[in-house]
Amino acid sequence: MLAFITGKVHSYGFDYVILENSGIGFRINYMHPETLALNKEVTIYTYQHVREDEISLFGFASSQEYDLFMSLIQVKGIGPKTAQNILAHRSVNELISIIENNDVNSLKALPGIGAKAASQIILDLKGKLVHSDEAAKKEANPELEDAIGALKTLGYKQNEITPIMKELQKHTELKSSEEFVRLGLQLLLKRKGG
Repeated sequence: MLAFITGKVHSYGFDYVILENSGIGFRINYMHPETLALNKEVTIYTYQHVREDEISLFGFASSQEYDLFMSLIQVKGIGPKTAQNILAHRSVNELISIIENNDVNSLKALPGIGAKAASQIILDLKGKLVHSDEAAKKEANPELEDAIGALKTLGYKQNEITPIMKELQKHTELKSSEEFVRLGLQLLLKRKGG
């Protein structure tokens, strides 16, 4: 699976961007593509959705958006398009607050979300999401952010990485993503009993 793609913004439409990497154009479903500058290099976190009749990529500006998207599509009745649409209308921190506060009405106000789906999202996700202040801390350190992306590329799942996040954040002396990756791997191996 493609964890992320770094490339130049070739073009975009209403709800997608075409990212050029090594002469290949990746069409990625993307919220607010108008925020991207043409011909500028960007990194987009991606989810590859495979169905019998279609293979599509969904893209996200940050790993926090990607993580929340992955949580949303685990909820019964929420597909990738609906999950991305939810994220198009609310920030990660707003959505986490809405879910943690049992705010069914705010969820119902989102396009494509009825009372049943709103209740199911809260039932399945309340208490399971990274708290918004943790997400803000994570966002504030681009080296740590890169390291998390690298660990995912190496095959580690978010539910394996989340437990070591606080430990990684404590190590403010680490300056490069490579140092964070090394420490992250040590912590992950320790948790597996290696």
